[in-house]
Amino acid sequence: MYTSFKDMPVWQEAMALAEEVFRATEKLPRKEDYGLTSQIRRAALSVPSNIAEAFGRSHALDKAHFYYVARGSIAETQTQLEYARRVGYLKPEAAGSLDQRLTKLYHDLNKLIMAVKSSKT
Repeated sequence: MYTSFKDMPVWQEAMALAEEVFRATEKLPRKEDYGLTSQIRRAALSVPSNIAEAFGRSHALDKAHFYYVARGSIAETQTQLEYARRVGYLKPEAAGSLDQRLTKLYHDLNKLIMAVKSSKT
């Protein structure tokens, strides 16, 4: 059992991805600073934030709820990165690499949700 959310591999990967998204969005046009750039960064940071929030909850349904929110933020981040790729803000390789990692994190969260829901604590 983990003593801190910071010890959880899923949180660590989510934080690493949020950092990577931050770096990738530094190259977006300045005109997007208060639009797409901010939105992608907030969605990406929402993932580890909600994992941490779930860690702090004691009831399984509360935990599952925040893991679901984190999973939704993954899909939101993937959508925004895909848009940035399609309009030429991000190179296909960079967007594709982030998308693959986000997809794996999505599946890891699914496993965590199933484990929490089966524990019924």
